[in-house]
Amino acid sequence: MTTTVDRSHKGEAAPSIPFKDPAGKAVTLASFKGKPVLLNLWATWCIPCIKEMPTLDALAGQKAGALQVLAVSQDFKGGEVVAPFFQKNGFKHLQPYLDADAAFSLGMGANLPTTILYDSAGKEVWRALGERDWAGANMAALLAEAR
Repeated sequence: MTTTVDRSHKGEAAPSIPFKDPAGKAVTLASFKGKPVLLNLWATWCIPCIKEMPTLDALAGQKAGALQVLAVSQDFKGGEVVAPFFQKNGFKHLQPYLDADAAFSLGMGANLPTTILYDSAGKEVWRALGERDWAGANMAALLAEAR
């Protein structure tokens, strides 16, 4: 598990890259302004991504109402592979958001998994590279940095 937290983009506005919500509607990060957003870029073929998903799901339930956790798949096959993955794993809180063009990871030069915290105004706070235990105490302190 890596502990790299990158603050070099702090204060930058969230990108306006469109992606699909669970209903198939196009949204952007601006659609979630008003509360902090934790954007997780992942894919069904990414082993570290899969390993961190259960703790990310638990975090989404624990922080519901205070933090929007967005797991945005970077799978080129989109819902074709993501829907069965979500069904098989029985996530209770995460919803399947899709970026079948991998526009986020390609546009941001991000390896998977990459997780970015945005504040309620849509400004980046930090980005975390690699697999995390999102239930850990040190993560709570990092997440508390977003208002």
